[in-house]
Amino acid sequence: MARPPTTTAEPATTPASTTTATLKPPKEKFSHSPWVRYRSLLVLLLPGVAYFLIFRFWPMWGAQIAFRNYVPFLGIQGSQWVGWTHFVDFFTNPDFPRLLVNTLILAALKMLIAFPLTIVVALLLNEIRLSILKRTVQTLVYIPHFLSWTVTVSLTALLFAIGTGPMSTLLDTFQSGTTNYMADPNWFRWLILLQWVWKDTGWGTIIFLAALAGVDQEQYEAAVIDGAGRWARMWHITLPSIQGTIIVLLILRTGELLNTGFEQIYLMSNALNRTVADVFDTYVYITGIQQGAYSYSTAVGLSKAIVGVVLIFGTNWLAKRFGQAGIF
Repeated sequence: MARPPTTTAEPATTPASTTTATLKPPKEKFSHSPWVRYRSLLVLLLPGVAYFLIFRFWPMWGAQIAFRNYVPFLGIQGSQWVGWTHFVDFFTNPDFPRLLVNTLILAALKMLIAFPLTIVVALLLNEIRLSILKRTVQTLVYIPHFLSWTVTVSLTALLFAIGTGPMSTLLDTFQSGTTNYMADPNWFRWLILLQWVWKDTGWGTIIFLAALAGVDQEQYEAAVIDGAGRWARMWHITLPSIQGTIIVLLILRTGELLNTGFEQIYLMSNALNRTVADVFDTYVYITGIQQGAYSYSTAVGLSKAIVGVVLIFGTNWLAKRFGQAGIF
C-alpha cells in the first residue's frame, strides 16, 4: 500500500520590518549628562554657591583699597593708587611687634592646649559605655557653644567680680589682698583660654566622635584577647584610627592661627589690660572703624589673610612629607 506523500512545513518568515523593530535598542529616559541627571541636587547647591559668590568672592574686589588712598566720596576707582605704602606703614609701625606677640601667644594657647583638650574629651566620651550617661554628658558639653560671647563674657565678669565673685573670692584665699582679675594683664590670657575651653571644647568633639564611630570593633576584640588594657587599646587602635581626622583639623586650625576672634577679645579688653589684649582683629576694628583709616586697616586684614593661606599650604605640604593625606 503506497504511503501518502509527506509534506514538510516551511518555517514562517518574519517580515524584515518586524525583526528590525525588535532589535532596536530601547529609548533611554535619562540623559548621560550629569548636569541633567543630578539637576535636583544642583538646585540644592545653588544657595550655597550664591552665598560664597556674594559674601566671600565678590567682596574681594574691594580689597584693592589696601593699595589705594581710599576716599569714600571718590570711590574705589577714583581714589589714588599708592601701592605698598600701607603695608610698609603697618610693618614699620611701633605697635606691630606688640600686636604680633599678643596674637601668637593666644594662638599658641589655643593650638597647644584647647585643641588637644578637644581630642581628650572625645576619647573620654567614647569610653563611656552607659548610653544614657554618654548622651547626657554630650548634651551638657555642647550647650555652652550656643551661648554668645556677650553672655560668656558677662558670666566671666560675674564669676570674677571683685569681692562678690565666687571664683575671685576663692582665688583671693590663696594670696594676700584682692585682685581685679578682669583688668589684670597677667590674668587676661588665662581667662581667654578658659572661655575657649568651656565654650568650644565640647562642640569640637563632634567630628572626632564621628570618626571614632567608624573604628572597626573587631580590632578592639582582638586586642582584648591579646591582653591589651584600655590604655593600650586607645594608644594603639583609637588614636591611629582618627589620625587622619586630627591632621586635617590641625591644618585648618593652622590657617586660622592669626584669627584670635574679634568679639571675645574686644569684650574682654579694657584700658588696664590693653597692652596684652590688643591683637590684629581688634586693631583692624580700631583703625578702620573708629579712626576711619579704611585703606590701612584693609592692608592689615589682607596681610593676615595671606599669612593664613601660606600656613595652610605649608602645613599641608609638611603633612604629605610625613606620609599623611592632607586636605588637597
